[in-house]
Order: sequence, then structure tokens, then C-alpha cells
Amino acid sequence: MTNEKLTQFFQSMGPISAGQAADIASVFVPKAIGKHEFLLQAGRVSDEYLFLDSGFMRAFAYDTDGHDVTTGFYASGQVVFEVASFFNRTPSQEYIQALTDCTGWAITHQQLNALFHARPEFREFGRAVLVRGYAALKSRMLALITEPAAARYASLLRASPEILQHAPLKTIASYLGVTDTSLSRIRKGNPPK
Repeated sequence: MTNEKLTQFFQSMGPISAGQAADIASVFVPKAIGKHEFLLQAGRVSDEYLFLDSGFMRAFAYDTDGHDVTTGFYASGQVVFEVASFFNRTPSQEYIQALTDCTGWAITHQQLNALFHARPEFREFGRAVLVRGYAALKSRMLALITEPAAARYASLLRASPEILQHAPLKTIASYLGVTDTSLSRIRKGNPPK
């Protein structure tokens, strides 16, 4: 496995030259996560910052009734970590699990901070990743309030067309905030009223 996608990702997010991107990527180590294995479990502090090279993952938490609710999906080319736990050094309330066999490039919290302090161009990259993530989270929160479930489903398919190949419908339904039955009706073109 080469880190070519990782170096391209660094360059796509900000003013990082090819040489700088290669130097930064050299600090990351390859990581494989088997289908159904966890990158993070609730109660543990998130200590890995993972660039997902291949595969599909999800984040989830348990609601007060004990049902797992998907809070995020991650596809190839994305960064995977639990932001609050990672930066605040507090136990996570979420799980992050591989839905398929996954490969990626990982770095620890300590190594990431060292890079941020040593490399101004990497600080800019980190800022860009967090801003993009915050904007996506805000958009998702607003969509849950302002858009019908059918529109949220259509948006998810546009953003991540491969999701139906990798995520069970129950998982997609929980992410959209609907029941399995409602999602089934939406997929058949008869959204719930």
C-alpha cells in the first residue's frame, strides 16, 4: 500500500507542496481494520487520526433505549476520528466501526500535535479539515430539522452513492432519523406523510 492518496489529500486541502506532503505522510503508519472491527469504542479516548485509504466505516452511539444510532459514515479519502474525544482527551461516547475491510494511514494525537507545532502548512491543513467537518455537521443538523426524510436520503445518495453497497439499510435509516419501514417506503417512492 502506498501513501499516494494521503499525500494528494494533504495537497487538496491547502497550500502544501508535493515535497511537504510527502514529508508529512512519512510520519503516518499503515493500518488495516477488518470488517466489523472497531477503530474506537465508547469509553476510550480517541488517540488515532486515520486517513481512510480504502473501505467504509461508520460512527454510532447508543440512545437512552439502547438502540444504536449511526452518527456518521466515512468513505475512502476521508479522515476518521472522534473530534471531541481526540482533542479534549476525554472518553468517547461513540464507536467507530469498519463496515468493510479497511486500510488507512494513522497517526497518534501526540504525533499530530508535534506536526501542527513543527509545520505551519500542516496547521492550515488541520484547520481546513476541522472547518469542513464543522460545516458538514451543521448542514446535517439543519437538514434533520428542515428537510423531509426523502430529501435527506437523496442528499446522502448524492454525497455517498456507494453507501447502499456497504451499509445495511437499518444503519442508513438510523443515520437519517427514520425507521426501517419509513426508509423502505422512501426507497419505493412513497415517503411517509
